[in-house]
Amino acid sequence: MQLVTEENITDLAVERWATAEDPRLAELMTALVRHLHDFAREVRLTEAEWMAAMQWLTHTGQISDEKREEFILASDVFGLSMLVVQMNHRLDPRATPATVLGPFHIEGSPELEYGADMSQGLPGTPLFISGVVKDLDGNAVPGALLDLWQADNEGLYESQHADVDEARLRAKYRTREDGTYCVRTVAPLGYTIPMDGPVGALISRTGISHYRPAHVHFLLNVPGYEPLITHLFQEGAEYLDSDVVFGTKAELVVPFEHREPGETPDGGTSAEPWLEARYDFVLQKQA
Repeated sequence: MQLVTEENITDLAVERWATAEDPRLAELMTALVRHLHDFAREVRLTEAEWMAAMQWLTHTGQISDEKREEFILASDVFGLSMLVVQMNHRLDPRATPATVLGPFHIEGSPELEYGADMSQGLPGTPLFISGVVKDLDGNAVPGALLDLWQADNEGLYESQHADVDEARLRAKYRTREDGTYCVRTVAPLGYTIPMDGPVGALISRTGISHYRPAHVHFLLNVPGYEPLITHLFQEGAEYLDSDVVFGTKAELVVPFEHREPGETPDGGTSAEPWLEARYDFVLQKQA
């Protein structure tokens, strides 16, 4: 019988997890064990700190539900989400860069017509986002589905409102035969990540900014093309250089141009001043 010691426990644990039937699972778990043990040794982890970590993980699970993914938020603020995105989406430099999904995407957003308003009458400056979805060769991609979501005029998503139980500021749009799309919404605001949970409690003990710059989320999943999860950020917005989830990329920062009342990109008119953002999404075909 081999007795467990501080010196051999890592090797013993790695040996056990190496018995996983799936080779990839064995690779993942043995590496995880080694790194966890190395971390504990490097920082000389105390029992009180270990217990605090267990309680933090427990609270993170307890606060999570179908509308709030606190574990994804934790991954985001640790920079892990963006690292995984960048390792798994090494796209052609001409393609639109990918970013994090974030904790607030939900399925089942309504599909709207070209130029339809997804703001549902919420207050804010009207914003039209339009452009073309195309491939690396400049060919239009017709019928591409764009799934959008954003925070409201208070910088909150519906799951953060106790009195809101319906999806809002979310919609899906399809490109026309020429690859063009047009979205009407309201200008987004920079906002704080949820600070009322375990992630916020941890952030509040640091000098880290808990704000995200103004942005709109996009998800494009087109058959035959690499899936794309990304954002469009407002040029000149606060927190572009300190995005708490590390999601800002220069290629995704676009001007929101001021427009006077009059004709709008959807072919209609606006009786009030509005903002216009133009962006062409470039998709890479799957190998």
